[in-house]
Amino acid sequence: MILRDRKYKTLDLFCGIGGIRRGFELTDKFTNILSAEIDKYACMTYEHLYGENPQNDVTSEAFKEKVQNIDYDVLLAGFPCQSFSIAGAKKGFEDTTRGTLFFDVADILKRTKPKAFLLENVEGLLRHDKGKTFKIIIDTLAKELGYKIVGVDEVDGELTYNAKSFLRKTVDFGLPQKRTRTYIMGFKNDLVPNNYSFNELPTKKEKPIFNNVYELLEEDVSAKYYLSEQYIRTLEKHKAKHQAKGNGFGFKVVNSGENPISNTILATGGSGKERNLIIQEKPEYYGIMYGSKQSPINNQGIRVMTPREWARLQGFKDYAFIENGKDTFSFPPKVSETQQYKQLGNSVSIPVIEELAKYMYARLEEFEHGI
Repeated sequence: MILRDRKYKTLDLFCGIGGIRRGFELTDKFTNILSAEIDKYACMTYEHLYGENPQNDVTSEAFKEKVQNIDYDVLLAGFPCQSFSIAGAKKGFEDTTRGTLFFDVADILKRTKPKAFLLENVEGLLRHDKGKTFKIIIDTLAKELGYKIVGVDEVDGELTYNAKSFLRKTVDFGLPQKRTRTYIMGFKNDLVPNNYSFNELPTKKEKPIFNNVYELLEEDVSAKYYLSEQYIRTLEKHKAKHQAKGNGFGFKVVNSGENPISNTILATGGSGKERNLIIQEKPEYYGIMYGSKQSPINNQGIRVMTPREWARLQGFKDYAFIENGKDTFSFPPKVSETQQYKQLGNSVSIPVIEELAKYMYARLEEFEHGI
């Protein structure tokens, strides 16, 4: 099937460092025209990568009016997960979701009626508040705003869905990371033919980018990434303490076995890196004091992953920013490593988004042009 050569215009909300945008751009079928982000460090990285400062507040009336005055086709948003109120006058989403960031997404959808949207959130969105949060979101999008949601059917006036149909795993899309996220894709009702049955969202990427953790490790890293003896002892004590209580807390070395996969990287900046430790022999570092470490570097070769390795785990490095055969991804000099970890952990796995964007493009062309 030959698809038309045209590009749809996207709006990139809660854009972070632009992972969702980049996934859509990789298809060469979408072009971004406006973005919104309030974190100043994420804005610095976004501007460094795209040449545009996305500093806009999605919740502000000024921004919403700006969106109303532009012509765009697709809304993209990785909005934070928040609890909704079910008290009040029960006047639909304006009552039940007010004060949450989903309310602002819904408000923009109501005002501008784009052809389609893609919303991304954590895996826990489906379970949040015993499923009530997700139900409110789906009801709002489908019943109040007039969108057909991929994976949602209507039976006798009631919306039905299998929660698992909204979940996609990074490891299935060519990157060795155990990261599961919720993706909600919708198309405006008047675009979708009557009784149309959607195929499920893509479940995998055919060709791996990195087969396992081994393939994305740097060969020679600074001593600053190696843990001190004291810190390893502290981690071991914490792990023993929590395991005794039946909890799963603890550190883990992830580059062992035949095809090692990393755990989900987190958006915490300083903490959480112990979930994805690496053993990489470096005898010349063993026993030395480095920087602010309070005890010598361990003699087991245990270190944290580097920001560059995290960037590979998300598809930023050595995949999404290739120009003339060379990788061009980098952070601006003034963005600290703590911020780099935070930004990458808070972002999306770009190859997952890319496959979802291909699916969306195919449906839009089918609905609008019969292609």
